[in-house]
Amino acid sequence: MERSIVRNIIINFAGAIAPTFVSLVTVPTYIHLMGAERYGVINLVWTLIGYFSVLDLGTSLATENQISKARAADDDSIERIFWSAWFMNLGTGIVGGLLIYAGTILYITHGVKIEPGFQREVMASLPWIAVAVPIANVSWVFAGAINGVERFASFNINQTIGTALFQLLPLAAIFCFSPSLAVVIPAAVIARFVAGLMLGAAAFRALGIRRVRMPQWHVMAELFRYGRWMLMFSGANMIASTLDRVLVGALLGARFVTYYATPQNLITRLNLLPVAMVRTLFPRLSAVSRADADALAHNALAFLNGAFTPCVIVALFALKPFLLLWLGPTLAAAAPVASVLILGVWLSGQSGILGILIQAQTSPAYVASVGWLQLPFFAGALWCGIHWFGIMGAAVVVVLKALFDYSVLLVFARLHAWSIVRNMLAHLAFLLVALVLADSISALPLAIVIALVLTAANFGMSLHGSSELRAALYKVWARFVPSTGQAEG
Repeated sequence: MERSIVRNIIINFAGAIAPTFVSLVTVPTYIHLMGAERYGVINLVWTLIGYFSVLDLGTSLATENQISKARAADDDSIERIFWSAWFMNLGTGIVGGLLIYAGTILYITHGVKIEPGFQREVMASLPWIAVAVPIANVSWVFAGAINGVERFASFNINQTIGTALFQLLPLAAIFCFSPSLAVVIPAAVIARFVAGLMLGAAAFRALGIRRVRMPQWHVMAELFRYGRWMLMFSGANMIASTLDRVLVGALLGARFVTYYATPQNLITRLNLLPVAMVRTLFPRLSAVSRADADALAHNALAFLNGAFTPCVIVALFALKPFLLLWLGPTLAAAAPVASVLILGVWLSGQSGILGILIQAQTSPAYVASVGWLQLPFFAGALWCGIHWFGIMGAAVVVVLKALFDYSVLLVFARLHAWSIVRNMLAHLAFLLVALVLADSISALPLAIVIALVLTAANFGMSLHGSSELRAALYKVWARFVPSTGQAEG
């Protein structure tokens, strides 16, 4: 991979670390101050808001794709693309806000088991929940525009500040007023609004925008033609990625959402490297030829497996001790569930690279169709798994779906699949061994030794098979270790 790509991956990776630490510090405080059930309810509220992100119509990804192409072609269409996307998402966000107002009433009243007092708190904050949708829609356009011109440092600085505001402002409201959802939700929406203003200012600077332009219908139509498949592609994934929480809440109650979603949120933070790579590669894959995109995707998958799998092995052994220290023994009892979900995070990281290759270079229509067609089967499997095996059943079904998604994306990416599959299976074998050993070994010193041995063996295998990883390691070595000649001089 080019040096600029590696640099941008490092920037995006570093930018994702700070928000993760903020969440790790604040989540136990939220649970302590709000209680497990109230915190579970607020998780469900943000999940419901996330469902209405389908009204983005894929515009943010289409904006990133079109701006990256316009930048590569060095034409003057960037401002037209930006303002057309902005007005589109503002309009659909307003519609979404009206819909979520009605949808939240139905969901809180009939779709989840929560106490009547918590229902009243959510109802009191309904206008704020509705306002959150257009704020999110417009912010996504800002983010797509910044990433489209590869100003990743600016994006990550604003993302870090925005995450800190989103976590800390509601906490301040709890201390100053009360832990009521009618206080916490408005504070969170205000934080999102401030973060959106900052992201918008950064987008204006990155694109050199000096004035407002009215939207152009032919640009909006072009964005929609591309974005409709992005909508289907990402919409199905978005619903599937949160459906487990929704069904856990519906079948087991809001308290179990906290037991399931809190460890899940933690292990999802492991995907910092995959997210950084996806964010970096999408605009570049959009601008290059298909042959160059295929080569870049191959190298990226090998690099991701080599760098990410050792981190996941360590996480499998460290998960239960960390949960005990972080959240205490009650929520640490969900460690086996989180260990299984880690496999899904690992598979999803690879699927993300395959997905952006499809989005950037081929038509995602067929994959989007498969995503929606499988959704009822996934929902049925989740219902059965939760009904019979509780939150562990949900975790197993989520991992099986991640494996299915990886297989489908690999087929539709039209890559030479055998070398990719062989590499993936070798790393998966290491993870399965680590999963079994981490669950069966209780002595901490022995667990540490085995984790180090497995990590070293896996990394050695990756170095042997990936020239990209060897080159990256050599660059790090050369930067921090002086050569013999320099040392002698």
